[in-house]
Amino acid sequence: MLTPLDIENKRFSKTLKGYNVDEVDDFLDQLTIDYEKLYKENAELKDQIEESKKDLEHYKNVEHTLQNTLVMAQTTAEDIKKNAQTRAEQIIRDAQSEAKRATEEITKEEFDIRKRTEELKRQFGVYKAKMEALLISQLELLQDKEDEE
Repeated sequence: MLTPLDIENKRFSKTLKGYNVDEVDDFLDQLTIDYEKLYKENAELKDQIEESKKDLEHYKNVEHTLQNTLVMAQTTAEDIKKNAQTRAEQIIRDAQSEAKRATEEITKEEFDIRKRTEELKRQFGVYKAKMEALLISQLELLQDKEDEE
């Protein structure tokens, strides 16, 4: 591609029947100015396109990163939810086990108390019978003494 400097520096050979040199130079000067404007504009547009491509690539990378972050956040949220559900289920199982253990312990204590109560009732019955026998024997002794007197 010709540059504006190539056009400006172009020299034509002169012949007897050639074009008017001043007109050709004026035309070439005007052509050089217009071409230079277009050349610069084209270069600027190419730079803008390159910059736009870089921006587009940057935004694609940002989008990709955001998508990955979103997927990771969703996965993390699901993991947290799953772990919380598992933990809740474990807490419920532990509470149920503890309640069962406490119930069994209370039932055992109740059984022991009933057993001790029955033993105490039996011992009281034996003690009562001994006391009655003692009292009867003492009463008989007193009556025998009274009869003797």
